[in-house]
Amino acid sequence: MRAIPLTVTAVAAALALTACNGSGSSSSGKNSSACEIGKVSVQVGSASVAPAAGDTGEVPVSITNQSAPCTLDGFAGVTLKAGGTSAAVGAQAGAKSVQLKLAKGDSATFSISYVRGKDGDKASLAVTSLTVSLPGGDATESFPWKYGAVAGKGTAEKPNASVGAFQQAGD
Repeated sequence: MRAIPLTVTAVAAALALTACNGSGSSSSGKNSSACEIGKVSVQVGSASVAPAAGDTGEVPVSITNQSAPCTLDGFAGVTLKAGGTSAAVGAQAGAKSVQLKLAKGDSATFSISYVRGKDGDKASLAVTSLTVSLPGGDATESFPWKYGAVAGKGTAEKPNASVGAFQQAGD
């Protein structure tokens, strides 16, 4: 009769131990918090600029963790701004987000792909700046856009642009 309560206790103890990692903290994927603007540096790199209307360009963005370990889980938020118009840029078709954990000093990158529009065309967005946010956070950082107008998908408010997945940078 005593074997059953001991077995249940042993199983419960084993389950409790498997829910913790070696440091005694939960391993439910929340060991480090989401990376936040202000605790990481964000840089917009040298772009592969689309030279003429209809051409495709790439704008690389680098994130370097300056603080405690953090996690990038999802896609960066990118908004293109032109005057009073703001247009969100969606994830690249077929791109799959990966969870990246960044220790202090670690870096990750993503790219913004865009199709160059005709300057002055109603279906192009005359972008002057872009804002970047990180998954799980509301803070943004703004950068100048020096790559020309962005073609719209039917209208300027729907830019022909996309955000790629985060990739680990460095070695």
